[in-house]
Amino acid sequence: MKFSQRIQKVKPSMTLAITALAREMNARGEDVIGFGAGEPDFDTPDNIKEAAIAAINNNDTHYTPVPGTEAIKDAIITKFQRENQVEYRRDQIVVSCGAKQSFYNLAQVLWEPGDEVLIPAPYWVSYPDMVGLSGATPVILETKPENGFKITPDQVRDAINSNTQALLINSPSNPTGSGYSQKELEALAEVALRKNLLVISDEIYEKIVFDGFHFTSFASLGEEAQKNSIIINGVSKGYAMTGWRIGYIAAPTEVAAQVTKFQGQLTSNPCSISQAASVEALQGSQDAAETMRQEFQKRRDLVMDKFAQMPGVKCFRPIGSFYIFPDFSELYGKSHDDFKVEGSISLAEYLLKQAKVAVVPGAPFGEDKCARISFASSEEVLTKGLDRIGEALGKLK
Repeated sequence: MKFSQRIQKVKPSMTLAITALAREMNARGEDVIGFGAGEPDFDTPDNIKEAAIAAINNNDTHYTPVPGTEAIKDAIITKFQRENQVEYRRDQIVVSCGAKQSFYNLAQVLWEPGDEVLIPAPYWVSYPDMVGLSGATPVILETKPENGFKITPDQVRDAINSNTQALLINSPSNPTGSGYSQKELEALAEVALRKNLLVISDEIYEKIVFDGFHFTSFASLGEEAQKNSIIINGVSKGYAMTGWRIGYIAAPTEVAAQVTKFQGQLTSNPCSISQAASVEALQGSQDAAETMRQEFQKRRDLVMDKFAQMPGVKCFRPIGSFYIFPDFSELYGKSHDDFKVEGSISLAEYLLKQAKVAVVPGAPFGEDKCARISFASSEEVLTKGLDRIGEALGKLK
């Protein structure tokens, strides 16, 4: 069987692979704790599920317009007005089968061979591959924990050339949990707008922020910023709706039209029932989302306290998302029972073998010193898993 060069360049998703491996091991009777999942462990709130049931009973089970129903577009528009103080029209909104598809659609519509897209590292594992599938080249901008894992205006300015088409921002970030303040975004916007650079802002973790951090949507920075940016968001993370597969973009009208045309040949509309449920998520009570946010902050604090007790591990304090990205590099080169830890991949192998804990190596995120740990688990499970990690790391000599 002959396969395309395109698919041969794509790397499997490490986060999905780790989660699947942990489930397989548990199915075989092994007591494995999985810290790889990129989804809340909470149930979808009841009012959202009831809206889906009502949609089924009302026979809202047929095709909808490709970019989404008027009801969900209006709910998204109202959300932007209420929470971000930004105005959009229906013809600027495209609803897709998850925020992942939203980004893939954009990559296929906007870029081609010869183009370059600036991506801060550490990055979500799928960004570079999806840019590469368009034929464009991902240009990685390195960040450091001492700078809050955030790029600077000077980095962006120095990386821009005649081929540069866009800058990607993910705030709050997967995998680091870092986030840009309004002032920091304004400084980046100044460079991007001066260079006529499109900014794509992935805001999927908008609702999961800690310590009073004020989330700022890039589009809210002013009229010019909105005209030169595309916002990606969805209901997956903030409302525990990962399986419902609803994401969306808010974009200039001409971009939304091209994305709609592309999606029409790809998946057509997103699920009609999921759209109805998402209307309730966006328009209904936000109490459940706030309860989840508070619980995530408590878990973040627990995880930080646990890692503070582990020699050789350095931890950046996340201000959002439900991930922590500890630096384990001081332990590289150490061994236990003839197993030598030499990087994030072998660290993950060691923890799975020795501690029966599944974490995601940092290498696929662009930072081999670290590993990503999701704290989307109960405090009991987190305590048990982190104690296992601490014990296993203590055996390395």
